[in-house]
Amino acid sequence: MQRFLPSPLLANAFVLLLTAALFSACKKDPTPEKGQLALAFENVVGNQQLVLGSPTYYTTAAGDQFKVTKFNYFISNIKLTRNDGTEWAEPESYHLVKQAEPDSKAFTLQGIPAGDYTKMTFTIGVDSARNTSGAQTGALDQLNDMYWSWSSGYIFLKLEGNSPQAPNTGALQYHVGGFRKPNNTIRTVSPALPAGVTLQIRSEKTQTVHLKADVLKMFAGPNTIRFAQMPNTGHSSDPRSMLLADNYAAAMFRIDQIH
Repeated sequence: MQRFLPSPLLANAFVLLLTAALFSACKKDPTPEKGQLALAFENVVGNQQLVLGSPTYYTTAAGDQFKVTKFNYFISNIKLTRNDGTEWAEPESYHLVKQAEPDSKAFTLQGIPAGDYTKMTFTIGVDSARNTSGAQTGALDQLNDMYWSWSSGYIFLKLEGNSPQAPNTGALQYHVGGFRKPNNTIRTVSPALPAGVTLQIRSEKTQTVHLKADVLKMFAGPNTIRFAQMPNTGHSSDPRSMLLADNYAAAMFRIDQIH
């Protein structure tokens, strides 16, 4: 009986095909490139830096004078939108900025898919789900002086100080919070990027977004706040807090520069 012997050419082709198949089966998809973005917040009063307990008074657009002894706020649920329309959201996105604690005013977003991003969005405050989640840690620790234990809710923004226009003791105390209708003070903002500038996320470099938060914008904008008539807000269902929240959502935060 005659036996069939494959030619060397066919044998080599078979070996090449087998090798290619094995290589393809073992090959893994490349890991998507990721990068990070640093955010730095600077609290200001108009064109001046905010100084707690300043020896001189600041002046609102309406002419009221004031000093600030405490200024804190939550930045949460940070999202970035890429130029192709896809969106990245920071996991566990809760940051507490305190004027008295310089380290709290800068933090870095990690694990962002590489690309060019054209929009940044964040919430001033704490979403309703985490307001009702009980004891928490990190920025949401109830011992951080930003929680109403008697009403089970977070204070989204806190400004304390004094003014000669405020009645009685002259004290100013604005504790803005509340997530239930009709006094929901959670606000989400998207400060505009500088014209023609994108957030370039790359594995080999880290950009820094420098944001300014202007305290004066709390007292002017949609609603003019006069200290003689409204020196404080008091609780999570205080409707006056809506006036302040609408003001600071309108223009308090702006992107100063990206470097």
